Amino acid sequence: MAITLVNPSGLPEVGAYRQVSVATGSRLVFVAGQVAWDADGTTVGPGDLAAQVERCYLNVATALSAVGGSFADVAKLTVYVVDWTPDKMPLFLEGVARAAAELGATPVPPGTLVGVAALDIPEHLVEVEATAVLDA
Repeated sequence: MAITLVNPSGLPEVGAYRQVSVATGSRLVFVAGQVAWDADGTTVGPGDLAAQVERCYLNVATALSAVGGSFADVAKLTVYVVDWTPDKMPLFLEGVARAAAELGATPVPPGTLVGVAALDIPEHLVEVEATAVLDA
């Protein structure tokens, strides 16, 4: 595996992600921001943050699979959430947990969550982009 996830001593352990990833592979993969679209381009879960987070993570997994990767290869996630406030964290984590249950693994690479005013269309509440490293 090309990615090792680490929680260094001296930094808090956060259940939703690890603080550091060490990449040793040779193929860098950049996954465009994934929104809550199904394969036909229909928005999944309008108004439902948990459903949209789940769909975004599943879409990232689909993109990674297409190039021979998985969430185990993700070095960093960036998540954009419309009108983010800390009280939305339980819904966000519910969506991650639902995706993890479907994927059979919990995606916990280092990540950044950014609150934004809007995304591409008003129905989209979240967008997830990934950087992964694969062995040759």
